[in-house]
Formats: sequence, C-alpha cells, structure tokens
Amino acid sequence: MKKIFLTRTLDDLTLKKLKKRYQVEVHSGKIPISQTKLRSKIRGIEGLICFPYDKIDKKTIDLAENLKVISTYSVGFDHIDTEYAKKKGIKIGYTPEVLTDATADLTFALLLDLMRRVSEGDRTIRKKKWNEVYGAFDYVGFDLQGKTLGIIGLGRIGRALAKRASAFDMKINYHNRKRVSKTLEKTLGVKFASFEKIITESDIISIHVPHTKETEHMFNSNVFRKMKKTAFLINTSRGKVVNEKDLITALKKKTIAGAGLDVFEIEPIEKDSQLLRLENCLITPHIGSSTIETRKKMAEITMKNLDYGIRGEKPIYTL
Repeated sequence: MKKIFLTRTLDDLTLKKLKKRYQVEVHSGKIPISQTKLRSKIRGIEGLICFPYDKIDKKTIDLAENLKVISTYSVGFDHIDTEYAKKKGIKIGYTPEVLTDATADLTFALLLDLMRRVSEGDRTIRKKKWNEVYGAFDYVGFDLQGKTLGIIGLGRIGRALAKRASAFDMKINYHNRKRVSKTLEKTLGVKFASFEKIITESDIISIHVPHTKETEHMFNSNVFRKMKKTAFLINTSRGKVVNEKDLITALKKKTIAGAGLDVFEIEPIEKDSQLLRLENCLITPHIGSSTIETRKKMAEITMKNLDYGIRGEKPIYTL
C-alpha cells in the first residue's frame, strides 16, 4: 500500500476511509509539527496531507523522493512553496468554496461583536465591573445601519459578506484587482471604489485577499493614519496582509477604533503578543472554517485531492 502522512488528525470517518486505501501515519505530537519531524517523514511517502500551520518549503520538498501530491486542508496555500513543488512534478490540492459561508459568518460575527462590544461586555461582567457602566453613555457601541463597509477583495467570501451586510442596511463599497460586472454589483448592492476611498471613508474595513508579495503588509502605519479614528479593521484572510507591529501601535494610540482578527503573522499567536492585552482588539484562533459541516466537507475534498494526485490525475481543486 502507498504511504501517506498527515501532519494532524482528521475526523474518524475520513481516517477510516484513508486507512482502507493507504498505509497511514498521523502526527500525534505538538502542533504544528516540527520541521525536523516533517522532513524525516516526507522522505518515504507518496501523499502528504498538511494544514495552514505547516511550512512546506524548498528544503522540505527536496527531501520528498516519492511525493506525488500535497493536499492541504485549507483554502490558502501560502505555507507551501507551490511553484517549486510544481517544478518537481508534485501536484497541489486545496479546499476553496466549501468554507465560504462559514468564513463570511465569522467575519460578520467579528464585525457585529466589535460594533456592539459584545465580548468586551462579557469581560466586564466577569470582572464584576457591571456597576461601572450604568451611565447612559458609559458603555455604548455603534449602529450598523447606514455605516459604510469597505470590502478589500470581492471573491467568494467577500461576496458572501456583502450579502450579510446588506441585510443590516449597510452601505457597501469594495476594491478588487478587477471590477466585477455591473449586474453582480447590482445584485450584491455594492459599489466599486479605489483603495484610497475605501481606507479613508469606511467605518469598517474587511480584508479578503490572499497573501502574496503584492498584498504583504498592505495594511500598515500609512494606511492606519488615513483611516477614520472611529473605524474598525477586520482580517479573516491571512495574517501577513497586515503589519501587526503597526496595527498594535495604531490600536494603542487609538489611531483606529479597533480590530477583529482571526489570523496573525505568527500562528499560533505568540504568548507575549501585545494584542492579548488590548481591549480594542477582538481575537479568535483562526476558526474561519470551524463548523462541523464545513470541516467535514473540507476533509472529503482533501481526501479526494490526495486520491487524484496519487493516481497522477488532476486534483479537484488545484493550482
């Protein structure tokens, strides 16, 4: 039987199916797997199932003597040196589309939480400080109705977010590499705007772009200075799109009102990160796709991508 390696376990049903087809080994130690262990395991396998926390770089790929496919359990693939892998004849599979609604739901949850200070209120009660916010204006948030949402990247998730925001009577502008059709704009109730207009006029900015050389640190101190002091930033795309050091400074100085983050430059987030101590920063542990329904669909696609790749065929979703 062909050997495959998983850098982390999947659900029982998927594992059972995989074990019927392959000789399966699953990493059971500390997550993410160390580069040393990953490199030792990759030598003799034909299929690899990995996760966003795993770094599949050139050195690791060079050690893969028999590897036919890398199937990542994620919509993103910036943790893999995809160009080098393809040069080596290794197929790449990933899992777009199925996590669109789950990620859009989380994005809107962060938006609503920030605007109405839900998590902050929870902490206030738990700290037994309820009596400190009795005044009429001691603890207030913002209405969503009439606020301007700026969406950076109107792909699948950006479009799903627009649908949710329109139900709350928000004004929606978007910026994209290419403007979408006027028909789609009308359907979604969105208007195309320049990046400059998005960052200067939005009450909430939500990022939905991949991490590339062009998008790395596209949100930095220069951008934060141009945003409204009452504006919020939400990022459920990739951590490196935002310069975290600059964001921390902007949050501390109240250059912007707050941020909601599901992704970070270093994951898991560092234990001494200043983000952990900022009341105006809402953070979640990269759970955009974390629903039972979505994770099962992702597992199924990950397995199918692996199957196709090992057979030398094109994965369902590939590059």
